[in-house]
Amino acid sequence: MRRMTWFNVTSLTFGFAFLYLPMVILIIFSFNESKLVTVWAGFSTKWYGEVLRNTAFLDAAWVTVKVAFLSSCLATILGTMTAIVMVRAGRFRGRTLFSGMIYAPMVMPEVITGLSLLLLFISLGMDRGVFTIVLAHTTFAMCYVSVVVSSRLVSFDQSLEEAALDLGCSPVQAFRLVTLPIIAPAVISGWLLAFTLSLDDLVIASFTSGPSATTLPMKIWSSVRLGVSPEINALSTIMILVVAIGVITASLINKRNVMRQRREEEAADKLA
Repeated sequence: MRRMTWFNVTSLTFGFAFLYLPMVILIIFSFNESKLVTVWAGFSTKWYGEVLRNTAFLDAAWVTVKVAFLSSCLATILGTMTAIVMVRAGRFRGRTLFSGMIYAPMVMPEVITGLSLLLLFISLGMDRGVFTIVLAHTTFAMCYVSVVVSSRLVSFDQSLEEAALDLGCSPVQAFRLVTLPIIAPAVISGWLLAFTLSLDDLVIASFTSGPSATTLPMKIWSSVRLGVSPEINALSTIMILVVAIGVITASLINKRNVMRQRREEEAADKLA
């Protein structure tokens, strides 16, 4: 086992400081009494109360969560279907074009994606709002779901499905009872990834939203352009806390599942 050298320790220290020191400073100044974000005037939690009473931020947060949930569900369904076609369909006419169209949003600049979707909605005469943002987020998130699920389907043992079919299951029942439970971790991971991408998106939502639909990143961006306020620091701290709780919860659940699987394997070995 290689020892940690001073160079490695110094590199890690500066790397973590570069990543997390701005967040720490933001959290500290979210408890600042002063309206000036760069001048410390004492400890106070009043800005968190201001955020919770700010209806504009609350409405934007609700729109963001609603858009993220709907788009991630649609992206997961479409991305899973796409992954099945890519892995199970084999060679078919137009496969290269199909795969290129699926993976294009991953490498396409968000400005181009947002502008093209805006022109599409205008040509169709669609009023821009929550529905158009959901369609836009589904478009670029489904490719990420497809990649995640495809990586799991590649290593899937299809003999399990064949055994279910031999025992009288229909193809739909075999997929629902055998395939889906096995690839569920990849499907859930794809859903979480799509949900996170939707929460974080600013550029595409700016192109496809309307006056009646403003997401939280758009609201924060418009507020920051007028100057950073302690309310923004408090709101950002709340978002960091929510993300941290989600990551810790997912880690604990994953650790518990691993330990349970290990105990089941040990019990099976003892019985054998």
